[in-house]
Amino acid sequence: METKVEMADSAAHGEEDSPIVDPLSLAPQGEPCPACGCPVESGDRFCPACGTPRSSETHPEVVVAEIARPEQKHFRCEGCGSEVATDPDQRSYVCPFCDSTYVVEFSPEGTGRQRPEFVIGFAITPEQAQEKFNEWLRSNGWFRPGDLSQSQIADKMKGVYLPFWAFSMLAESEWSATIGEHWYRTETYTTRDSKGNTVTRTRQVQETEWWPLAGRHHRYYSGYLVSGSRGLSQQDAERVKPFQLPALKRYQPYFLAGWLTEEYSIQRDAALDVCQREFDRREQMNVAAFMPGDTHRSLQLETRYSKVNSDLCLLPVYILSYRYRDKLYRFLLNGQTGKCAGDKPVSGARIALAVGGGLLLLLILVLLFLMIAGG
Repeated sequence: METKVEMADSAAHGEEDSPIVDPLSLAPQGEPCPACGCPVESGDRFCPACGTPRSSETHPEVVVAEIARPEQKHFRCEGCGSEVATDPDQRSYVCPFCDSTYVVEFSPEGTGRQRPEFVIGFAITPEQAQEKFNEWLRSNGWFRPGDLSQSQIADKMKGVYLPFWAFSMLAESEWSATIGEHWYRTETYTTRDSKGNTVTRTRQVQETEWWPLAGRHHRYYSGYLVSGSRGLSQQDAERVKPFQLPALKRYQPYFLAGWLTEEYSIQRDAALDVCQREFDRREQMNVAAFMPGDTHRSLQLETRYSKVNSDLCLLPVYILSYRYRDKLYRFLLNGQTGKCAGDKPVSGARIALAVGGGLLLLLILVLLFLMIAGG
């Protein structure tokens, strides 16, 4: 007989019709630093990005008026498709994502792109980012090629506000599964003891009883960030996440003063598909965690999403891309938390030398063992 069970996750906001509050809508505000434009909380004495003291005589409205509408140039990379806004006095441009110089200038007017809604300011200064890169590059430095000059690639690092889509939605699932409960029976068997005599013994044998079960489950999901940049794949974005979303602030243009900014090139619907696949995976795990019994199999879900909200956020990332022997390498640094990730070239000759040395050492140890055993 099939049994139906209705389950509500403890993280869900009560019943289906209960009001749902998007945590991004509660983001605090901040005043711009007069030196770099980074948001400064009212209780902060210094700018978290550049360290400029916060003067009580600073008038935020004056600062905003000065830098709220900076003129910018917009470049599109013909290699990876990224679109970045930069200072108007920059005459040449190298793509921070693929290190390409094949870029063209374009006008963003008439694109109809959505305006960013939230932003997180840079908390890691360029000097700190450079030091973190140096430490990262020095780690396992013996395997690095000898002709890779750190000074030649260090100045390629750029701080960029990258677009991310943040979604929140209610997942409602109907599920079915086969539930298993273990029980044990005593089994008698014969065997031989250490003296070769036949003896009779007993043991506990596990059996499983199965029955069908179905029900409903709902949960409210939020906080998953999807890269809105073609230059930054979702896989690379995961490497520098998470960002501390409680630090999100309502977007104002002055936040971007002095930094590169990328226009989003992945549309909302495409990002929504990526997000829903992730929420499908989480919903599968959450429903599986609720299953009664000792085990289950053949879990099937049919999930519907509603109350879908989206926010376009600009998040701080340092990017350093460079080419070594015609291969692209990239270093990424979370501009808020300092988490870094990346790939760097290694010397095949040095790796071979290390492997050969290890094998030689192993051979010596084996020979010593055989000599001791034979003696």
